[in-house]
Amino acid sequence: MKSLRGQLVFFWVLLLGMCAALAVVMFTLYRSSAGAQVAAGRAATEQSCRAIAARYAKSIAAPAPPRPEVDLLRVLLQLVLIEAPQVEGGVWHAVDGPLAYAFPTYEGSGVKRDVPAAEQPLIAQLAQLAARTRQPQTDVVRGSREALIVSACPLPAPADDLAAWTMTRTSGGALAAQDSLRTGLGVLLLLVLASGLWLGSILLRGLRHVQRLESRLAQADADGDAMPELPRTGVRELDRIVDGFNRYRLRFEEARAHLRAAAQQRSRDQRLAALGRMTGGIAHEIRNPIATMRLKAENALAASPERQGPALQAIVGQIDRLDGLVQSLLALVQPVTLAPVPVPLARWLEERLAAVAPKAEAAGVRLVLRHEAPDSAVFDPVHLARAIDNLLDNAVRHAPRGGEVVLAAVQPDARTLALRVDDDGAGVPESLQASLFEPFATGRADGTGLGLALAREVALAHGGELRHLPLAPGTRFELELPWRTS
Repeated sequence: MKSLRGQLVFFWVLLLGMCAALAVVMFTLYRSSAGAQVAAGRAATEQSCRAIAARYAKSIAAPAPPRPEVDLLRVLLQLVLIEAPQVEGGVWHAVDGPLAYAFPTYEGSGVKRDVPAAEQPLIAQLAQLAARTRQPQTDVVRGSREALIVSACPLPAPADDLAAWTMTRTSGGALAAQDSLRTGLGVLLLLVLASGLWLGSILLRGLRHVQRLESRLAQADADGDAMPELPRTGVRELDRIVDGFNRYRLRFEEARAHLRAAAQQRSRDQRLAALGRMTGGIAHEIRNPIATMRLKAENALAASPERQGPALQAIVGQIDRLDGLVQSLLALVQPVTLAPVPVPLARWLEERLAAVAPKAEAAGVRLVLRHEAPDSAVFDPVHLARAIDNLLDNAVRHAPRGGEVVLAAVQPDARTLALRVDDDGAGVPESLQASLFEPFATGRADGTGLGLALAREVALAHGGELRHLPLAPGTRFELELPWRTS
């Protein structure tokens, strides 16, 4: 059983079972204790005495005879007391004293016929009281070794001077021993309960500390903190685990810082490696506009003045193309310096669609916004806007007339924000997918192939990634960022 809570529940069930067993034992001992024996003896003497009186009343004719029928009383004593173990009895008369006696269940040798001399005063007093009051009487005399129980019942007589009596004894030594045992069991039960409460309090305190640590980790996970610092609990065993976790957290933070530095170095190395591949593309991109401008200039010099205007306009267009190319190249080779701030996500997404709306309207493409992510996020709004604008521009260019471009913000998990740009165009050619994010990789004759490369640099600078996902039909570009709200 690995769960501490399960072990605690099992312990409490076991403790309750032990308490129940002790209660059964104590109840059984009580049933056999001297107190129960006295109660049982009293019930036996009173029941026997009432039976003698009832049978005698039924056996004589009314009114009662002037003299007691001693033979009848002896027979009744034998018949009644034979069914009452350890109970002896007799008949008392106010004038004649003891008239009859019987102890049919006597366990000694011979037959016991005489009334015990030591108990005669008590028997006479109790029988006289019952005869005079016409009410049954019972008295219990407790001694150090035994308890004596005597009951007396009035019998029908003209002078109200006749009574039957019964008597029994219970062992007092058993009472003392069982009282001691009961006291010991009571003390044992208290000790078990006290130890259970003490152990339960210890386990509950430990569980509360564990729950606080679990809440701290859950809060850090919700806030995006990978390895939070855990507070000490004051419990030595738990604090060892907490200290070990905090030491590991420091090493983890150092490793993450080294990894971040390595990722930045890798990004710089990739840009330098790409710079060599860019050289051929740059030369091609610059040589074409220069050749066009040279041709236009030569034609303008040879043409009449009124035909030089269109040539000069074509030259200015090629100069603008070269200027845009230079700006894109500068943005690609320079390090991306971020200024992250909390950004209202819904309004920022609407601004992105508004920026590309004129071009979409001219192309006959419908723009759709799907915002499923939280209300705000932290990133650099300027650089990320440039990346999303490039993705939207590409989507509008490749969507068919009457098609649809979707900008969506979703949260795949608690630590990630994903910005998706979907179009329903023909998709990226398979031959271009391997080099899709490299500079100058483009499938359009009028494209520079720098938009996706710039967007990927912005994603990497934020600690995220830009992915291409084919759709049927269409294309999805997903820019994934580490999500946080502050």
